Parts: sequence; C-alpha cells; structure tokens
Amino acid sequence: MNRRDFMKTGGIVLGGSIFPYQLASAFRTNTDKGPIKIGIIGCGDRGKGLMHVMSGMPEQFEIIAVCDNMDFRLDQTSKAFPDLKAKSYKNYQDLLDNSSIEAVAIATPLNMHFAPAKAALQAGKHVYLEKTMTYNIPEAIELIELVKKNPTLTLQVGHQYRYTPLYYKVKDMIQSGYMGKITQIDSRWDRNWNWKRPVPDPSLERIINWRMYREYSGGLPAELLSHQIDFINWAFETHPDTIIGTGGIDNYHDGRETYDNVQLLLRYDKEGMIGNFGATCSNAREGYSFSIKGTQGTVELLMNEGYFYPEKERMDELQIVDGVSGATKLSWKEGKGIPILEDKTKDGTWYAFSDFYKSIQNKEYPASNVISGATTATCIHLANHSLFNKTIEDWKPAYNYG
Repeated sequence: MNRRDFMKTGGIVLGGSIFPYQLASAFRTNTDKGPIKIGIIGCGDRGKGLMHVMSGMPEQFEIIAVCDNMDFRLDQTSKAFPDLKAKSYKNYQDLLDNSSIEAVAIATPLNMHFAPAKAALQAGKHVYLEKTMTYNIPEAIELIELVKKNPTLTLQVGHQYRYTPLYYKVKDMIQSGYMGKITQIDSRWDRNWNWKRPVPDPSLERIINWRMYREYSGGLPAELLSHQIDFINWAFETHPDTIIGTGGIDNYHDGRETYDNVQLLLRYDKEGMIGNFGATCSNAREGYSFSIKGTQGTVELLMNEGYFYPEKERMDELQIVDGVSGATKLSWKEGKGIPILEDKTKDGTWYAFSDFYKSIQNKEYPASNVISGATTATCIHLANHSLFNKTIEDWKPAYNYG
C-alpha cells in the first residue's frame, strides 16, 4: 500500500472511510412519528447536560417533564431552560404515571440508577440510562431479565464511545488487524481537583457530593474509567478475565470514602492483552489519555481527536518518511501523528441520543444496550471489590450475559 492509497482508505484511518451501518443510520432522521415525549429523572449537572443536547434536537425529542427530589435542582433547571414547558415532579413514580411520557432519561446518582429504570420499564417507557448501568451485579442481572420481558422497549446505556465516529474508526482499525497484534492498553483520566461541589446546606453533603461516598457511588472507576473499559469490551468483543485494583485516599483527607487515586490492571487472556486504567484527583498533566499499542502502530486518543503512529516498518511501507524531516506535512498534523479523523465531530451525547431515537422508532437494538451495560457494570463492580478488599477478581461464566 502506498501513501496515496493510505490517504484514500488509510485502511480506515483518514477521512473518507465508510462508517458501519449502525453509525451511519444514526445521522438519518425519521420524523414521521414526531418527536418522542421524554421525561428527565435527575436534574443535576449531567441531567441538565442531557437536556441541553435534546433541546437542540426538537424533531427527535420533546422534554415534557423533569424530576428531582431536591427543590433547588428543579429551580436551577427552570432558570437554565426558561422557555421549557415541562411539568416538574419530586417523585419519579409520579412522573412515570404520566401516560403522555414515552421515554425517560435517568441521570441520578449511581445507586439510584436501577430503581427508576426498573419502574420505567414496568410502566412501559423507553429508558436512556446513564453509565455505569447499575451499582452492582444483581441489579444488572435483573435489568437484563426486565428487558427480555419487555422486548418492544429500548433500554440504552450512556457509554457514548459506541456512537462517535472517532471511536467507530478506531474499532475498525482494531477489528481489521490494521494495527497488528495489540498487547497493551494504557488509559488515564486525571484531574487536579477535589471533586467536591458547593453544598447549600451541610445536611445535603452526602447527597450532592455522592460521588465521594460508597453508599451512592462507584468512585473513579465508575464515573470515569468505565468509558474506556467499555470501549475495550466493545472494540475487541471481549471482557477481562482477571481484574486487579489498587488505590487509596492519598491526598484529600476530607471525609470521602471513594478513592482519589486508583490504578486498575485488567488481563484479557483470549486477546493476549493487558489493560492499564488509572485516574487521580491530584495531577492534571495527562488529563484524558488513551493509548492502544499494536505491533504495526499505536493509536492515541483524546476526547474528540485521535492520531495513529505507525511503527517503523509500517512507516516505510506507507512511504511517509522523507529522510530529512522524518515525515511529510501532508501525513502528519502538528507533530502529533496521522489524524484518524480530519473533521470535527459533535458531542458524544448527540450521537447517543440520535441512536436512542432511531432505536425506538425502528424497534432496533441499541449499540450500548443492557447486555453490554451489564458487562461493563460487572467490570466496575469487580474492580471496586478488588480496590477495597485487596483481592484478585476472576471473571465467572455467570457474567457472560449475552
């Protein structure tokens, strides 16, 4: 393959390659049935973020109800969306009793994902459920059974990498063997911040800062690293066989219970691959980083951009080394490598809700579904068990939900 061929098809790397049908079809809007009437359960930062995205999709979604058990959250929502004509609820069951609502988006603390999702399915509503899907494994298993009993309903999980063009292309590169034999995954999601949010009343500390308390949260693995772990499960069509975690409350000694510094080691026996997934709240130098290392090259991903770095043999094959500068300007961008996508993409939530709409209207199974959601939720549950109990966790046949 010469450089011109690589630029055309890149075997999947540069612009112009064809998306899988499932992604491409997400860009098509079928409005014959009108927008889906949706309710929002959980009006914190993430819930309002989902509302901002859906507000820009009026042909697909009409937000007709919002729910939060804290009055000030409902007040914030009303001020953030002054033109929104949506009924407010403090109890999600009351919202679900509204027969006009066809679907709900759930953006509550992790320990409250399962109960409203279960109630919504039982009420005949479609469900967009934020990641991680459930707080524990038994809840994941019960949701699987509920979805099986309600096959006409869509349950989609908010692992957005399964919808974005960038990550779809990387999956293609992996599946096609373009990167050669992949043996190592290095992933980080760091920040230099204590993760605390302002609390208007001390009695609300644990409720507002729920991510810091084990009663409500899966901590850094659930809130951050689950995205990258889910992508590896999807891209390789696999799951880890062994999970080892270590970490601690190493900087912020402020009463928190979830760790502020974690490292997970996941072994994938079938693929002959090791995944390293880490996060700290005490240093922001790397921020978000995601490297996938193969014998023919490395993919490095940021949130909305990615680059391919061929190994020397592949560089020579692609004729991108000129012997003086090391690489042509045409192939390499700002010294970063070969861009995987040239065009800017939308926010991942837009792609996710486009597919949610399509799945409901066409009665199709979403890419991020109850089975994949349960698999990743199981990974996170085992990772946290390893972190807090200093154990080595093995994958069991009972966790093969598909």
